[in-house]
Amino acid sequence: MNKFVAIVAASIVASTAQAQETVVWWDFLAGGDGVRMKQMISDFNAEHEGEIVIDGTTLEWGVPFYTKVQTSVAVGEAPDVMTYHASRIPLGVQQNLLQELTADDFAAMGLGEDDFAPSIWDSVTADGAQYGVPLDTHPIVLYYNKDILAEAGLLTEDGVPMGLDSREGFTETLQTLKESDAVNFPLASVTADGNFMFRTIYSLMGQQDGELMTDGEFLAGDNPAKLENALSVLQEWTNEGLQSTYTDYPATVALFTNGEAAMMINGVWEVPTMIDLQENGNLFEWGAVELPVIFDRPATYSDSHVFAIPEGNDMTEEKRAAVLEVMSWMSKNSLFWATAGHIPANSNITAMDEYQSMEPNATYSSLTANMIYDPKTPMAGVAGPMFDVMSTYFVPTLNGEMDPAEAVEEIVLELNDM
Repeated sequence: MNKFVAIVAASIVASTAQAQETVVWWDFLAGGDGVRMKQMISDFNAEHEGEIVIDGTTLEWGVPFYTKVQTSVAVGEAPDVMTYHASRIPLGVQQNLLQELTADDFAAMGLGEDDFAPSIWDSVTADGAQYGVPLDTHPIVLYYNKDILAEAGLLTEDGVPMGLDSREGFTETLQTLKESDAVNFPLASVTADGNFMFRTIYSLMGQQDGELMTDGEFLAGDNPAKLENALSVLQEWTNEGLQSTYTDYPATVALFTNGEAAMMINGVWEVPTMIDLQENGNLFEWGAVELPVIFDRPATYSDSHVFAIPEGNDMTEEKRAAVLEVMSWMSKNSLFWATAGHIPANSNITAMDEYQSMEPNATYSSLTANMIYDPKTPMAGVAGPMFDVMSTYFVPTLNGEMDPAEAVEEIVLELNDM
């Protein structure tokens, strides 16, 4: 190789190296979620070799993650893209942590409002602007032990629990299970953690068309009565021995997987736990369905993992294009993410034959038509102050130590004082 050719070759190599964009990525995904997202990042990097590489870091979920984001934006050391909870977007916008994603951005990603369920699209919207690309929706569902329910004669012809269409019907199913002495508890619930039980309680409020916030006021109008109704049902189940008492998260999962509880209310993210146990021969036949309709209509609380761009990044045109490609690719390749139990936010994915044959996801994914998200307030969202206030009163009420009406009165006072 002569000297001229060598110089040209070196120039081409340098140009190629400079053309590759490194996207700094932060997420809060641990456990099965973390394993799957790392695989998706690896797949992205392989597919975009020489063009874009994701440099990923996983941080601690919850308050530590969001505190780190706030600090990093303040000192100009934020990542290029990060995972976020849709429920935290109002607070993130108020704190000037999130960049708006424009119509041009979505056009560049090949995504838009029509690709998402209305509630999911609305969850990333604040004051008419979009601040995230939804990856999934992760609601709570009802897990059930098919073997126990079949033996008790409590499965329908479709193989789902009887009584899912009414309070009376579902309570009767719980009572029949209790009388059968087949289990210690008909239903396992996380009754020692008010933050988690918010999901169930808010779902039951939504089934009454209830709202936590109306025109900036917490629990306005008849909404306190709807919250009291929700708490009363759950307290009744506890008092009658139909639901586990003072049970933390790990114990709730253990009660169900050990066969000590016939059903369990938990997030879709526990689907991999069930699949892994069953594949290893350590679990019964099981299923997961939308929550029972205890009041007037189906409604289930959910949140979404979304991708967002922090404020403070002075990106080049090439870097922003790379970040948009990362978010677009993750959305359009989220079928694998569904193996974590989540429902992909991109409706083009849930319409695929591969997803429609994925169980139990395909069975419960119909609930996207009935989802409700947190009220749009900076006080809501994961690890938000609204959760802390309500949690204080949820635990004693659900465990039969506080009157639901008294709990609601205190909650109304404290929330509106905030």
